[in-house]
Amino acid sequence: MPEDKDIQGIIKHVAAVIINELKLEDVTVETFNPDLDLIEELGIDSMDLATIALVLQDEYKVVIDEDDYPKLKTIRLIAAYVGDRLTAQP
Repeated sequence: MPEDKDIQGIIKHVAAVIINELKLEDVTVETFNPDLDLIEELGIDSMDLATIALVLQDEYKVVIDEDDYPKLKTIRLIAAYVGDRLTAQP
């Protein structure tokens, strides 16, 4: 599990996962805008989002409900979702 569980740490990790999974070039964790609309502006499709969700589920040991995928449009929203799931765990 990634060590940084605060929102900024989760944002950076989500950005790293997206960069890695989508093989994005010329983008770094530091330059990736956490408020960029991943679907509208980056062109992520449902398969890409499912892959990212699966990686994050494995790494953070949380469940990301498929019904929530449409709400996860930015890195910041994904990070907040994961953070909420982490704090909800016993």
